[in-house]
Amino acid sequence: MGELPDDDDTAVRAPSAAAADEQELQLLRRVAGGDRQAFQALYVGYHRRLARFLTRLTRRYDLAEEIINDTLWVVWCKAPEFRGDSRVSTWIMGIAYRRALKTLKRLHAVTTPLDFALDAVQMTTDEPQRTAELHELLDQGLGQLPPEQRMVLELTYYLGHSCAEIATIMECPVNTVKTRMFHARRKLREVLPHLGGSQPGAHA
Repeated sequence: MGELPDDDDTAVRAPSAAAADEQELQLLRRVAGGDRQAFQALYVGYHRRLARFLTRLTRRYDLAEEIINDTLWVVWCKAPEFRGDSRVSTWIMGIAYRRALKTLKRLHAVTTPLDFALDAVQMTTDEPQRTAELHELLDQGLGQLPPEQRMVLELTYYLGHSCAEIATIMECPVNTVKTRMFHARRKLREVLPHLGGSQPGAHA
């Protein structure tokens, strides 16, 4: 398994990310003014991202769709209250996270495991079959992590949020996020060799 990226409070983003953030901010400002076309653009831009995030959390497409609709309804209603203290994506993901927890608690399914692949981890080889095997092992390893640790990895490596942004989303101290990340990475390195033999880069 390739080495996981180093923890950092600042997510590394491509130069175009700043422009994307500004575009989302402008869309949200238009939404705050009741612009339905801007809301449609924001809806389309976030639906797929939220769907992947929420289906991994709930393991049910119907619930994920329900939470997406709830989340974006809150965005429509609360857009005038957004003051720019965080990125628009951080604000929206925070709403989605809280709506998901509320839904799962209502269904008495808070401990439902998460299923996702850690896309940003470099686990590619020159052999496609071997690469597929490594990703399958990673999925198995992630399945052994507590939900909070898995969610931190998802928000960091797939969605590209910094520790500070994840703390905002999950409503916990930054140090708690870093602790969860530390334990998640350590446990992955411990369990992966037992799942499929010694893997490249899977050092304790």
